[in-house]
Amino acid sequence: MVGSRTLTALVGVVASLAVSVAAWVYFDTLLVFLVVPFVPLLFRGLTGGDGDRPPERTCPECGFTTRSPEANFCPRDGTELRER
Repeated sequence: MVGSRTLTALVGVVASLAVSVAAWVYFDTLLVFLVVPFVPLLFRGLTGGDGDRPPERTCPECGFTTRSPEANFCPRDGTELRER
């Protein structure tokens, strides 16, 4: 299955190609708007990335993982979760 970021990037590339073709037909000159989908990548470091998400915690017995701050114990066997 394609991730949401990949799908967003693909939609952005298709949209930018469509705008480029429309501009080429209308203005009779080649304008390429492929840079537009990659603009958010320039600001990835400024937004914090994954730093604002809670740490992933894992059950050492069965491998269950969660990022939920409410879950302290594994729902399968009751073992206390540990941070990775």
